[in-house]
Amino acid sequence: LKINHIKSSGVVSVVVFSMNSMWRVGNFAKHAATAITTPCYTGLSARFRYANIATGAAEPKTQQLDEKSAPATATRTVGAAEPAPSFDQQRDSNKAQVKPISSQPLTDTFGRHHTYLRISLTERCNLRCQYCMPAEGVQLQPKSNLLTTEEILYLARIFVEQGVRKIRLTGGEPTVRRDIVDIIAQIKSIPKLENVGITTNGLVLTRLLLPMQRAGLDAVNISLDTLRPKRFEEITRRKGYERVIAGIDLAIQLGYKPKLNCVLMRNFNEDEICDFVEFTKDRAVDVRFIEYMPFTGNKWQTDRLISFKESLDIIQKRWPDFAALPNGPNDTSKAYGVPGYKGQVGFITSMTEHFCGSCNRLRLTADGNIKVCLFGNKEFSLRDAIRNKCSEDDLITLIGTAVSRKKKQHADNFMHVNVTAQIQQNSRKTFETRKHQRIHYQRLSSPIPTPDKLPIYASLMSIQSTTKYLTQARYFGTTCSNRCTDNNSANLTHVDKTGKAQMVDVTTKQISERVAEARATVLVGPTIAQLIHTNNMLKGDVLSVAQLAGIMGAKKTSELIPLCHNISLSSVKVEAKLNLESNSVELFGRVKCTGQTGVEMEALTAVTLAALTVYDMCKAISHDITITDIKLWGKTGGKRNYERSKN
Repeated sequence: LKINHIKSSGVVSVVVFSMNSMWRVGNFAKHAATAITTPCYTGLSARFRYANIATGAAEPKTQQLDEKSAPATATRTVGAAEPAPSFDQQRDSNKAQVKPISSQPLTDTFGRHHTYLRISLTERCNLRCQYCMPAEGVQLQPKSNLLTTEEILYLARIFVEQGVRKIRLTGGEPTVRRDIVDIIAQIKSIPKLENVGITTNGLVLTRLLLPMQRAGLDAVNISLDTLRPKRFEEITRRKGYERVIAGIDLAIQLGYKPKLNCVLMRNFNEDEICDFVEFTKDRAVDVRFIEYMPFTGNKWQTDRLISFKESLDIIQKRWPDFAALPNGPNDTSKAYGVPGYKGQVGFITSMTEHFCGSCNRLRLTADGNIKVCLFGNKEFSLRDAIRNKCSEDDLITLIGTAVSRKKKQHADNFMHVNVTAQIQQNSRKTFETRKHQRIHYQRLSSPIPTPDKLPIYASLMSIQSTTKYLTQARYFGTTCSNRCTDNNSANLTHVDKTGKAQMVDVTTKQISERVAEARATVLVGPTIAQLIHTNNMLKGDVLSVAQLAGIMGAKKTSELIPLCHNISLSSVKVEAKLNLESNSVELFGRVKCTGQTGVEMEALTAVTLAALTVYDMCKAISHDITITDIKLWGKTGGKRNYERSKN
């Protein structure tokens, strides 16, 4: 997003970028207030938008853009047959067009300045570590989706110009790229960059380390979870232990102090903790024990986590003088060492004692997304911005927007809740609908607000359910406040005299306003409830997607239920609420029309489709999910009204 200027007439020129490869320019009129711009990410269609929230009584109006007054960036036609300029030409031509919104785009709202960038060069890896991915591997993206070498270097230079001083190359496995040495050399040549490192599994270090050192490589991290050859094969599902050890020794000989990253797992390699400490006796290495963290496909369970304190107790029983060493201001590990040993030991306590307050790291994924937190699932695509010929200033603004959304921390109360996810209480901003705001694009994948402040149809939650889902069951029947005494009500209207199905003829019925309300509950359990609460489900924002699915389902009712009339709906509202006390998602639908037949089926379909969507988005975590209490809550209009008893 870029704001060129604000004239006295109150017209703001805004560039809106979306991932459907289109640039649009709109002039939004501002009538007595300030225009506020906030980023929005629509998870369903994987596109980024910018929502204009105008403060004031008048609705902002979109005006036609005058070609003569349009900014240069707005007149570019996507897909036009013109030669694509190089990144340098594009940057030079666009440099003076717009000033960045923030003078410090790499500083977040909590004052953390990000000087460390991790760039994933590839998704591919030549190992299949059990805690990292399934045995069959993962589905790789098409090569065209990944950043090219030119794009990587271009983005690296932009980040360095904005304040990054250290870049680490990761993967996948970065050494599987044939141009890895050339990439290191070109990144190292960027002015003001102080350090270039690499994180590797070490399989090919004996072949590549010397060329990489000559290219300018400053630091080496090596992933190694065992010092036993047979166990190495079990963990990685591949051979190569001897080559990794040889690579470590070569790194030491070349003057590096390699860091060995070891993921500790209970009942797997915790019996080697002391072996790794002993490994530092004669080798100048930094062994870093990493707490087991949840990632898709690694079947993460809390009982496999070995905490920092537990590891420390094990070590100090053998080495009582094992003591803490000084740490740098942005170090992720807690440094310790045995007196007299050449190397040292560190503990990366991501799960039990997070270091979010001093985090200075950003991540660039192989497909060009900027990721501000390892544990977050929010990403902004810089690749698409580049390929849509975005100016450098707009890229900087997009980067700054992503950084500004970084949360305070990722793991408040992890050890207080036995769940397979990091808890993020009190670290997410809620999005409330206020009378003085007008929201023009609903953000469908926003972090989950507190349950009582969901932005979509919040007023509907004034009707609260009193059902005790886990302690009370209702098997048959309902209580009706206006029970009908008409004998004909016992007849099935959708069956004719011969017993065959028929659609009811509503020609003679009076036209009136019809309203129906329905409810449903999805019992998801504590693990999924916490994942929904922190918005860490792999498929995205569960509540918002369920709401949208419910609305779509209501509109398709006549296509799903054979004998339902195809009627014109005036309003469909679906509310999804996470109940952390009962570990459930409560769904409420309200449908309204003006016609000759009721809309109770539409209301029931809405909450049913919403419930099924919750199941679909959560089933990867557990199939122990129960959809229950789908029921009509009330209806008005037509021959008779109905209201379910609230007792």
